[in-house]
Amino acid sequence: MAIADDKEKAITSSPEEEEENSPVEEVRLTVLTTDDPSLPVWTFRMWFIGLLSCGLMSFLNQFFAYRTEPLIITQITVQVASLPAGRLLAKILPETKFQIPGFGDRQFSLNPGPFNIKEHVLISIFANAGYAFGNGSAYAVGIVNIIKAFYKRKISFVAGWLLIITTQVLGYGWAGLMRKYVVEPAHMWWPSTLVQVSLFRALHEKEEKRMSRAKFFLIALTCSFAWYFLPGYLFPTLTSISWICWIFSKSVTAQQLGSGMKGLGLGAFTLDWSAVSSFLFSPLVSPFFSIANIFAGFALFLYVIIPVSYWGLDLYGARTFPIFSSHLFMGNGSKYEITSIVNEKFELDLDAYEKQGKIHLSTFFALSYGLSFATIASTLTHVGFFYGREIYQRFRVSYKGKPDIHTKLMKKYDDIPGWWFHTLLVITIIISVILCTVLKHQVQLPWWGLIFACGMAFMFTLPISIITATTNQTPGLNVITEYVMGLILPGKPIANVCFKVYGYMSMSQAVAFLADFKLGHYMKIPPRSMFLVQFVGTIVAGTINLGVAWWLLDSIENICGDNLPADSPWTCPGDRVFFDASVIWGLVGPRRIFGPLGQYSALNWFFLGGAIGPVLVWLLHRAFPAQSWIPLINLPVLIGATASMPPATALNYNMWVAVGTVFNFFVFRYRKKWWERYNYILSAALDAGVAFMGVLIYFTLSMENKEVDWWGTQGEHCPLAACPTAKGVVVDGCPVF
Repeated sequence: MAIADDKEKAITSSPEEEEENSPVEEVRLTVLTTDDPSLPVWTFRMWFIGLLSCGLMSFLNQFFAYRTEPLIITQITVQVASLPAGRLLAKILPETKFQIPGFGDRQFSLNPGPFNIKEHVLISIFANAGYAFGNGSAYAVGIVNIIKAFYKRKISFVAGWLLIITTQVLGYGWAGLMRKYVVEPAHMWWPSTLVQVSLFRALHEKEEKRMSRAKFFLIALTCSFAWYFLPGYLFPTLTSISWICWIFSKSVTAQQLGSGMKGLGLGAFTLDWSAVSSFLFSPLVSPFFSIANIFAGFALFLYVIIPVSYWGLDLYGARTFPIFSSHLFMGNGSKYEITSIVNEKFELDLDAYEKQGKIHLSTFFALSYGLSFATIASTLTHVGFFYGREIYQRFRVSYKGKPDIHTKLMKKYDDIPGWWFHTLLVITIIISVILCTVLKHQVQLPWWGLIFACGMAFMFTLPISIITATTNQTPGLNVITEYVMGLILPGKPIANVCFKVYGYMSMSQAVAFLADFKLGHYMKIPPRSMFLVQFVGTIVAGTINLGVAWWLLDSIENICGDNLPADSPWTCPGDRVFFDASVIWGLVGPRRIFGPLGQYSALNWFFLGGAIGPVLVWLLHRAFPAQSWIPLINLPVLIGATASMPPATALNYNMWVAVGTVFNFFVFRYRKKWWERYNYILSAALDAGVAFMGVLIYFTLSMENKEVDWWGTQGEHCPLAACPTAKGVVVDGCPVF
């Protein structure tokens, strides 16, 4: 409902204010310097569509998170789909004005006028909460998943809910403390928000062509919905068409090369959109420059480093294990029985561990950790050397400089009182301390570990926010939190992952909240409306995430296990990696893996290599300033290109790059008008169609145990791709060399 008061005149920028426009050119070209404060935002339409989209997205993203190809429904999908929905409600809802007891003479209406852009922005903020601000589902749900599905232990629903909500809301508290430093200053411009601003403006332009965006969206959605019935149910082999395996059905090496899911993916392709957009999000949304950088790093890692390490050097006994795997192994090549080294207190049983032996990683998995070390270090030095002066100058100017036109226009709205954030932060920390004391037997994290995690989050939120706001790069510090807690408190796997979500994810959430605040700043959304929508969306989404997780974990037999049927989609690739991380960093501890007691200590040199790399590029740039291509070498992107592997596979990367190149290079260059009008619409429609059909298949066919059994439902037909090739290694279903 909206207050139907007399409308004020739209506020526009005067010639004097034009001089106070943003100092950042990209912002000047993208963001309007006008505002209409009379546009209603707290409307029935906004709450109805916003809550519906938030609930639907959190359900779908959690539902798909357990599947082999975990489709993530992004904010852009709702951004596109909510526009025709909002306009439909504006046509059919009654315009009658009425009064509500207790509100005096103020009049309300279910339909205060045309659906406007500010309502649309707030709905997209709801949607952002629905996909956990970029994570798909709440990160802390992974803790519940590994406890119930992998460790086969118990955690109460209350403990899980408190863990999920407090880690999310804690980030909200950090964001409130930092808002005046990284949202209001004009030099803190948050490049990623400009994409959304551009899309909002494009969607709200008047439709003049016969094929409207809404009509195109419905046609593409219907086609995507209908097609997914094939790879999603009747013909799952279409998800990974690894034809090399079909030709060389008895060759381990050929299947290692040709398998899209368990090998290098040479020649493999897919006819399943979920395989294209899983893990890396929709390729239609990523700019071609980013796609090219990621492909360069991916190709170097998977098609040069891995083959040389596996077949050439036999690095870390590579051929004793599969070429591509995120599982943990024993020295003889068999899978490590993790549950056998966990005692009744949910801690490491040292005697059982010594008896079973050290944990071994596939060379692919080990090197991917090394690259993650290098990525962290290279991001910090790259940002420091290439953007350090700019960051410092912009931060300094943000204090001394005059407020720009956008900040001045926002002064028309009541700001959020600081005590709202302070109270929220204090209450959240108190509840978290109670969780870590009263329910410590379930989460393992001691109260001092929580305080330490909060201290790390508070220390890193401001510098990471400044880096993101000025460079659009967000250093991933999750490995640092795991490493630190693994050294301080080894042997406790759940304590380690809880420390990570409180220390790293609360900071990551804060950065996402701040980005949303900046979007609201550019779109002139009343700050208090932003606060309420973000807060309500976070609580609703987190609760639904946990509810869906609880339901699936209890209803699907052997979910996430190794003994699933070949056509089962419930393999939980993301949670498998999360579980492995809890074992490596928490249960066994980094000293026994990457330290003096382990065999992978040499990987720590990747920290140094990653730190030095950008310095060398910077020195080259200073020595040869005329060579414009040198500063385009972005080592954090190149080194971190495979950050999603595992759980992402070669098939996911190859198809993501191929589809992204077609649309964001060829279509963008040769059919730019079509691209501008329909590219994002197509992306949203493909995501939505797959999501709705996937849920329909589960409720109508899978739950009724109506299965189809034929060659096309038996996976990608590369059974030998996961076999070792070392002499004398015996693994079930594999030939012995």
